[in-house]
Order: sequence, then C-alpha cells, then structure tokens
Amino acid sequence: MVNPVHLRTLLEVTRLGSFAAAANRLGYTASAVSQQMSALERDTGVDLFQRSARSVLPTEAAVVMTRHAAKVLTDIEALMAAASRTHDTTSQELRLGIFPSLATYVLPRILRNPDWKSLGIDLRVSVAEPSLTIQGLRTGGELDVALVYQVGQSGLAWPHTVKRQWIGDDDFRVVLPAAWGIRTEAKMAADHLSDMPWIMHHPGTSDATVIERLFASCNLHPRVVAHSDDFHASLEMTAAGLGAALVPELALLHRPAGVVVLDVPEIRLARNIFALLINEKQTARVQLFVELLADTLGTLAPVRPG
Repeated sequence: MVNPVHLRTLLEVTRLGSFAAAANRLGYTASAVSQQMSALERDTGVDLFQRSARSVLPTEAAVVMTRHAAKVLTDIEALMAAASRTHDTTSQELRLGIFPSLATYVLPRILRNPDWKSLGIDLRVSVAEPSLTIQGLRTGGELDVALVYQVGQSGLAWPHTVKRQWIGDDDFRVVLPAAWGIRTEAKMAADHLSDMPWIMHHPGTSDATVIERLFASCNLHPRVVAHSDDFHASLEMTAAGLGAALVPELALLHRPAGVVVLDVPEIRLARNIFALLINEKQTARVQLFVELLADTLGTLAPVRPG
C-alpha cells in the first residue's frame, strides 16, 4: 500500500527539483524526505530518481506517478473533509490568527473561492502582527492556526510544540514617487538612492534592524524623513512625493497612482510566510485550509517594476 504522505512529498520533490527544497516546503529534514522517497521506491518497485552528489533527477516513472498522484491526493483530501464534516461537528470552528497584509489581500480571495465553502469551516479571525498572534498559541490556546511572517533571521520566536509550515514568500520592492521623473522599470544601484528622502520602519523593531543592516551592506545610508510601519500609509506618502520606501509585494497589489517600482539588484529581501500549527489540532480540515491559502498566495502575480 502506497503511503499518501510519500506521494505528497514526491509531488514537492519533482516540482522543486531537490530533496532540500521539498523538505523546507513541507517542514521536514532533507534526510526525512530522502527516506520517504526510498520507501516509496520500495513500495512501488521502481526507481524514481537518478541520484548524484549534487542533484536528484526524476525518472520517467516518477513523472508518470506524479501526474496520477495529484489526482489521488485531491480525492483523498475531499474524502477526509467530507467525512470530518459529517462525523465531528465540534471541529467545525477554525480560530485563525493572521497578519494584516494577508488578511487584506489573500483571505478575501479564499472566502470567495468555491472550494472554501466545500470545507465547511466556521472561521473566527484575529488580525494582528505576528508577535501578538503568536501569543494566542502560547497562552490558553485561543488560536488553532497562526499565520506569521519572518524577515531574514529576525527575532520572531514561537513555541516548540507547534509545527511550522512554509506558505510562500512576499518580496520587498523599492518604490519612488513618479513625480521624481525616474523612468519606469529603471534598474538602479543601491548607493545611488542614499541622497533621496526615505520613509523607513520605526527603529528598534526586528524588521527595521534587518533592513538597516541590508542597506548598510549596500552602502545605502538613507536620509530619513518619516517613520512608518503601515505600508499603506508609506505608499500614499510616496505617491504624494514625500520619499522612497521599501514595501512588500502584497501591499503593492493596491498600489496608488504616482508610485514607481524600481529594480535594485542589491536589495533582495522577503517576508517568509509560515503557518504555525498546533500538533493536536492538525485536522484534515485545517490542512486543507492551509493548502488553499498557499495555492491562493501562489496565484498572485509578482509586482514588476513600473
């Protein structure tokens, strides 16, 4: 009997091209992924990968199995969700902690998705920054799932009793007022931005520290004219000509007129988005919701300079 968990891991390995990338996506170690794929090869009696010291290449058998595995897993998930709805009425409620950008631009898309209604979830939402949301996992179990982000190796920490599952990345972009006359899609060296006025995070936060270190490494020493941790306010001030800013792509989905997005090769930074799941609350319904969230985030087109 083939283990569905191994099929899901196979999908990620073939999609991402490596055991390590699949491990990061699924919250396993690379060794665990390798062991799962070896077990799947034993169960099926076929070689699924050509392994070398630097890479793993899927065989034709793996490609064929991947095509069928996607449908099998979808059917299993639908079956589990349907059974859960009819069997366990006490688990209908999902208490969700979520940060503002995700609540603004991703959650509404999920709620409008026909697949959402089929899950039968009674959602309870708490919108707050990650540091506050994590408290709901620590103190009395007010939440079932916490959706948080981490910038670089910032100081965000969570209980060791929860499982961390990667959802996606939200890349930062440099934005300028269009009134400054810099052409759209312009590529610019970071140190050329030093003489410009900047809207920056409030100093002292973990995000601000990461950004300050990145700017310093690029020889970018901003002339700060405003501090703002509200990306919508930062974008509106940029549109009005106050200064440049560094904002994530999710916020740029509602970019105001008068804002230009630059390509600054030295500034490559992202908010890594994770779902924090309490082990005993990882029901089939919760997992389906998390996967729907990841799929929805993945469909949002990245913001191009312009």
